[in-house]
Amino acid sequence: MGGLLLDTHVWLWYAEGVAGRLSPATLAAIDRSRIEHRLHVNAVSVWEVGMLCAKGKISLSAPVREWVRRTMSIPGIRLQALDAETAMESTQLPGRPHGDPADRFLIAAARIHGLCLVTADKKICAYGKAGHVQILVA
Repeated sequence: MGGLLLDTHVWLWYAEGVAGRLSPATLAAIDRSRIEHRLHVNAVSVWEVGMLCAKGKISLSAPVREWVRRTMSIPGIRLQALDAETAMESTQLPGRPHGDPADRFLIAAARIHGLCLVTADKKICAYGKAGHVQILVA
């Protein structure tokens, strides 16, 4: 496995230290991956956090631009660009993938870059159980 890719909600929970949202085993796997510099956040998650803030659906511990800068400067977290190969993969996912475009990009990024997607999204978890993407259930 090439590392972990955090789904947007998992990134939020991890960076905000939301107690109880991540199991001890998942938190340990994320911390281990971060220490090994194999913890990834995709650019689409940055966009998604910005959109959620703009719509008033979430509140963060700091203004959104500052929050993103601060969380992306945590040692061991790597920002993953949204590249053309991932964008194309998101349009050609096998089986019955999630309909949400951001989730499709995250699934595609995990597949293309050999990463395990950390998520609590039931649709993505079911897609992983069908063998289409490696999942760590948050």
